[in-house]
This record gives sequence, structure tokens and C-alpha cells, in this order.
Amino acid sequence: MVLKRAAEFLLVLSLSCLLAVTARADSLASFLPDIAPSDLAPGADAFGPVREDVKVAPVLKGGEPVAWAFLTSDFVGTTGYSGKPIHVVAAIDADAILTGVKLVAHSEPIVLIGIPNSKMVALTEGYKGLDLKREAETGGEGHDLDIISGATVTIMVIDDSLVRAGLKVARALGLGGLSPATPEGPRREIDMGQTGTSGWFTLSGDGSVRRMTLDIGQVNAAFEATGDARAIKRPEPGAPEDTFIDMHLALVSVPEIGRTLLGEAEYANLVNWLEPGEQAILVLGRGAYSFKGSGYVRGGIFDRIQLIQGDSAVRFFDRQQRRLGTVAAEDAPAFSELDLFKIPADAEFDPAAPFRLQLLVQRAVGAVEKSFLTFDLGYRLPERFLLPAAAPAVVEDAGDEAAAKAALWQRIWRDRTVEIGILSAMLLLLTATFFFQFQATMNARVFYWFRIAYLTVTLLFIGWYANAQLSVVNLMALAGSLRTGFSWDAFLLDPLVFIQWFAVAAALIFWGRGAYCGWLCPFGALQELTNKVARALRLPQWTLPWGLNERLWPIKYMIFLGLFGLSFVSIPLAETYAEVEPFKTAIILKFMRDWPFVVFALLLLLIGLFIERFYCRYLCPLGAALAIPARIRMFDWLRRYKDCGNPCQTCANECPVQAIHPTGEINPNECITCLHCQVLYQSEAKCPVVIRQIKRRARTGTVDPKLNLGHPPANHPNAKPQEAS
Repeated sequence: MVLKRAAEFLLVLSLSCLLAVTARADSLASFLPDIAPSDLAPGADAFGPVREDVKVAPVLKGGEPVAWAFLTSDFVGTTGYSGKPIHVVAAIDADAILTGVKLVAHSEPIVLIGIPNSKMVALTEGYKGLDLKREAETGGEGHDLDIISGATVTIMVIDDSLVRAGLKVARALGLGGLSPATPEGPRREIDMGQTGTSGWFTLSGDGSVRRMTLDIGQVNAAFEATGDARAIKRPEPGAPEDTFIDMHLALVSVPEIGRTLLGEAEYANLVNWLEPGEQAILVLGRGAYSFKGSGYVRGGIFDRIQLIQGDSAVRFFDRQQRRLGTVAAEDAPAFSELDLFKIPADAEFDPAAPFRLQLLVQRAVGAVEKSFLTFDLGYRLPERFLLPAAAPAVVEDAGDEAAAKAALWQRIWRDRTVEIGILSAMLLLLTATFFFQFQATMNARVFYWFRIAYLTVTLLFIGWYANAQLSVVNLMALAGSLRTGFSWDAFLLDPLVFIQWFAVAAALIFWGRGAYCGWLCPFGALQELTNKVARALRLPQWTLPWGLNERLWPIKYMIFLGLFGLSFVSIPLAETYAEVEPFKTAIILKFMRDWPFVVFALLLLLIGLFIERFYCRYLCPLGAALAIPARIRMFDWLRRYKDCGNPCQTCANECPVQAIHPTGEINPNECITCLHCQVLYQSEAKCPVVIRQIKRRARTGTVDPKLNLGHPPANHPNAKPQEAS
């Protein structure tokens, strides 16, 4: 008991210390100590302090600045597949040329799928020597885009962030003769009053619909011009005059264009789909090459197209896309691909200004390697759709950043309304089950299949579909946010994870950790379901001796303490060691990782076939973290008889995680609230107390009032002690 109290004290103390320790933030100043000045500028020997006006630090050589270092994520959005920023530190000299580039931090899961980090680092450092003056002249097209197969989107994010952030720094500092971009006049507005319709011939004639056509001969010639022998050896099949792609583009959020191409019903659907400040384009395609490809099916992002306007780029995710059945204009040609793409409000897209849709054309040059080229389809809205220029308005910048962040997470919540509704229904059903657990567990067979069905939905929907598996990393991120300045915005960006944590916090007060660990954890569900299969196949089940089982419990608490102690030194390092959680491998990436991670996850599941929920019981740091605050729960909801443990051991023997002591007490730190003991509590075949009651009733025709079935549990605050018959 003394050791247990001491352990609890150390856990609480460590959490308290965690909130008091200051961690390194992802800022330029935090990354510079790990970078040699000479890596960013030849011969440099020191860094100066980060400037207050522009987030750059002078790179010094003999005390004189020879370049200026900057962090891309300080200037532009750099979010990749992981949903987290890709941090790159670069330096730019007085001629607006990048003198050095370092990839300093990222959380890209796709890089873990057979792609070494060294390859990513080498490609990023290859941007050294990039001339940003030429990028400004060509709209970011003054260099060749080098792509790593399997990490297309990641590389495009790095490329885009280096060019756009570099241009912003160069213009802010006046490097290379570049000056801050100033608007030529007041921003033009679309005339939304033009609500008529025209025809395909009219819209294509005045530029409302723009077209780019590439034949196979042109594409083969373009690859030949690259000098890549491997690409040249694999020309596109077909005659040179055959169509490679015929792609059309239109801004259908403009009423007349939208009504003409979509029809009244589809245009009305489009208007309902778009939020204030959002625009939409229609992309049509036919020919041998698809502008969509199939990558979006795996990663949810369309990696063959991106919209570029000035220094900004917009990539489209699957939730920003809708298919169109047909073009409503009667004189329109037939297309094999018809897709609507939403441009979010936070992209700062100006529909009245020119923009271009960039097409990425890829060619296989090996078993997994590909070569890439880009082609641009330019677009400018015809003048007739624009209102006359208005006088300059007074700019109000107060709260703009906060408003943009709020708009972003609100848009994400709106886009995931269906998923939020399903998760809310699951939580309500689970809450009702817990509140009416006596009624829910009356029929053992019905409850068994209810639990199997619930765990299956947890695994398939919360886990493999929504990727909303909670992790101890979430807790470390929360603690880090509390230390460095808490903001709700970052946590609201993933609505399903946020809702689950809110529900878990409430459940800890009422029931303890079992609400999540026993019902809502996808990996826990995977373990239990695979164990059910093992039992059906009659694989042997191993029950550890009670003494060994009790001594293995502290391991997960030690792992939890170790991870949080490590987070004091480095949160990224703690996140690396948090791979002791197999959640990312088994749930988020669905086993699509390097073999050591997959073997580790499969090994845990293999052990779980013989020892039910082995990982949950002995290794899970998240379960340990939830067990600590769970001790403040208000009630003990699980019903017990005085006979439990003395002499009856039925519940203790059948508890799937051995959370019931031989003396009859349920250990709330280990209980997953599966409610199996409550099924046994009412079992007419297994519970001695119930069996005795049935016999007495058969003998006397009366019910033993001491049995107290249907009343509060014996250890409930409002219940009276129950005596054994």
C-alpha cells in the first residue's frame, strides 16, 4: 500500500512538474542552435539575433551579415500529410539567392513508407542556389521540380514553401532588387447580379472556359527536352497526334458561368456547398491522362493539380471535391472526368485576379521511380463579370489572425458533420448503456453481440476510417501548449479527436478510464476482436498467476513517466519514443510502414491472441495516463455481492483483463468497464447468489429481499450493504 501511494504521488508530481517546465517552441531561434552557420552560408561563423520586424536572423561572417536565415513556417503554411508543419530553415543573400537550406523537423508519415529520411534531407538541401529573382519573374516556375516517388505531396509542400517564403523575405528586406508587392488598385469584385445563362460556345469564346490540350507527341518531346534518358526510353504509347489530355477550366462560382455549365439544380447545390468567401472551379478532362489520378484515394489529396495565384498555391483535398455527372450546356463536348473543386476562404484567393492551374505529368522510369513535368493552364475572368473598381477601403487588421484561425477550424467541423454525428451517436449510446447497465446486461447473449458490434464500429469507423485514435502524444501536445501559451484553435482542428477527449474527461469523473479503454480505443477493439477470433479457433488462453499479473501492471506507468520525463528535454524526441504505442502503425497507417514497426504491432497482437488485451494491461502509456485522474471518479457503478471474492471467484476468474482481486475488489485503475462482471451478477447459471435465490423462490415462492436485484450496487454511495444468503 505504501508503494502504491508513493507511485501515485510520483505520477501526480511528474504531471505538475510537466506544466511548469518550459519546452522549446518551433521557432527560428529554437532551430538555429542545432545548425552550423557555414551550412547556411559558406564561411559563416555565427548567427545574429532574430529581428523583431521580420522573423529573420543575420548569418554572420567576421561579424558582418552575408545572408539572412528564415524559417519557412513563419511566413507561409507548410502543413503536409501529417497535418503538422514541415519546418525548413533557409538563408538568402543580398542577391535573393538561397545560400543554404536545412530540413529541420517534420512529422510526415508517408516518409516512413520505404523512403529514408536522408533522401528527403538531400533533396531539400538541393534548393541551395535557387534564384528567387527568377522565381519572381516566372511566378515560381524558374526551376525544375524534383519529386520523390511516394512523397509527391510532401516535396511539393517543401518546394512551394521555400519559393513563397523566400519571396516574402526577399521583398520584406528588399533583396535582389525585389520590393514589397503593392496592389495596382482596389480589389475588383465579381458582379453577382449577372444571373442569366449563355452557352458553351459563348463561354469558351470569351475566355470564361479556358482550355489546355496536349498531344502525345508534345509530351514525349517535353520529356526528351529534360535529357532524362530513363524517361526518354519510355515514351507514351500511341500516335504523336493522339490526345494525351484535353483539360478545361472554369470559375463556376460566378453565377452565369455556374448556371450555364452546371444547370440550375447543380448550381443551387454548389451555392449551398460554398461558405462565405469560398470559390469553386470546374475542371474537365478527357484523353489518356487523368488530372486526378488515384493518389487521392490513398492520401485524400489530389497531387496532380494545384492552383497558383501570385505567391500562393492551393492544393485540393477529397473533402473539397465533388464529381459532376454532365455539363449542362447543350453544345458542350463529352468529358470522361468532370470535377468541382472548392477554394477555401483562408487561401486568400482573388477570383478577379489571374491564376493558373498547374498539371503534374508523371512517367514511370523504374519499378517505383517516376519522372515529372509540369504544364500550366492560365485563367483570367472576363472583364464583363467584374464590377467597376471601387475606391480603396480602410483596412482593419485587428483580430485578423484569430478570425482566420477560427474560420479554419469552423470550416473543418462543417466539412465533417456526418462523422461528428456518427461519433456523437456512439457516445450517447455508450452513455445510455452505462447509466442503464443493469438493464443492458440482463441478456448475456444480446449484450455479447452488442459489444462485438460496438467494438467493430470503433475499429472500422473511429480507427481505420476517421484515424481518430487518441494517443499519449496528444497529452504531451496539450501539456506543451499549456507551457507555451494555450490556444483552443490547434485542438479544434481535429473535431473527432477533440470530441473524444472532451468525452473522456467527462467519463473519468463518472466511470474512470474504462469508457475509453474498453469501448472507444480502436487498437483496444482490434485486440479484443482478434482474441475473440482466436477463442473461436480454440487457441489456448493463458491466465497469468495473480502475483505476476499484479507486478506487471506498473510497467505501463513507468513507460508513461519515462515519456513525460523525456518530453522535458525534447517533445520531438518523446514523440519518437512514443512509438511504443502501436497505434500509428496499426490504426493510422494500417500497417503501411517499415517492417520493424509492423513486426512490433503484429507481435503485440499475436501475444493478445493468447493473453487478452496484453498491451492494454501491461504496456499502454495512454491507459496509465488516464488511470491517474480516474481516481477522482464520483461513483462506483459496478454492482457487487458480499459473497464476491469470499468465497465466489467467478467474476475474478472470468474478468478478461484480470482487474478483480481474489478478495473481490475491482481495481478501477485496471478495469476497462466491459461490464462482463455485471452480466455474471445476474447470471442464473454462474452466480451463486442468484442460483440460491432461484432455489429459494422455487422452494417458498418468495424473493429474498437481501438479494436486492434492481437496486443500486452495494458499493454505490446510496446503497445499503448486501448480505449473503
